[in-house]
Amino acid sequence: MNVVITDGYTLNPGDLSWQEFEQLGNLHYYPRTQPVELIERCYNASIIISNKTPITAALMEAATQLKLVAVTATGYNNVDITAATKRNITVCNVPAYGTYSVAQHCFALLLQLTNQVAINSNSVAAGSWQTAADWCYSLGPLTELKDKVMGIVGFGKIGKQVATIAQAFGMKVICFGGKEQLDAVKQVSLYQLFIQSDVVSLHCPLTQDNTGFVNKEMLGLMKPGALLINTARGALINEKDLAQALHQNRIGGAALDVLSAEPPASNHPLIGIPNCIITPHTAWLSAEARKRIMDITLYNIQSFILGRAVNVVNK
Repeated sequence: MNVVITDGYTLNPGDLSWQEFEQLGNLHYYPRTQPVELIERCYNASIIISNKTPITAALMEAATQLKLVAVTATGYNNVDITAATKRNITVCNVPAYGTYSVAQHCFALLLQLTNQVAINSNSVAAGSWQTAADWCYSLGPLTELKDKVMGIVGFGKIGKQVATIAQAFGMKVICFGGKEQLDAVKQVSLYQLFIQSDVVSLHCPLTQDNTGFVNKEMLGLMKPGALLINTARGALINEKDLAQALHQNRIGGAALDVLSAEPPASNHPLIGIPNCIITPHTAWLSAEARKRIMDITLYNIQSFILGRAVNVVNK
């Protein structure tokens, strides 16, 4: 049985091991795969392990032995699910691996906006403290989170963990969407959430209905000085509208771990705006979270081979 890993580098840049996967069959590892290389590398695969490499209908037509696509992520929009189902190809994903890492990164972004850690640290490294007129200073306003309102859009496992951390900071939490429950968290309408929140944090999946929903209208509902955090999907935000709101200081700032296109174009409207922090989709990259992905992916494949497939997204 041929097992092909199409883009293994981001998941495992060398600090983890593929050794257990080698026991599945003939393992073919590629750190990255370009679209023009895909069919040549995968045409005789029984199992494809992919993170973001597009698994297209054309590939499935060429890969006549393909039985399983194991996506090493929760999102599986890189796979043509309709084509897979039509050809009786099982597609599995990895749910709920990054709850703690993503929630932690959400607050790393938020605290950067509220505590100005990087710019103050950089100023000290540049010698500014040594020559300062006063014994302390900050290059930007510092904000205490206690009693601020955290509005969470998408109240699943990650949203609930973010709420728990927010409450530990003394924040008041409101939410929209999701089935998880947490004491002292009030469900409100989406409009009320944007109106009432000092911090809006996105934790919902991307769908056809909510693409670009954070637009000029919704940003216009936010308090002056309110902050927007996105560790979910970049396309939830109309990026041109957000850039305009930031340039006009309509909101206090934004911190984003995701963009609508990754990597972004060099002229992306949000890159370089002083009150906009962008990290390169790193919320999921902790060693612990990546190890969970590898463990669950291995379990998905082993379960499929034994005839009891789990985490199937195209049942």
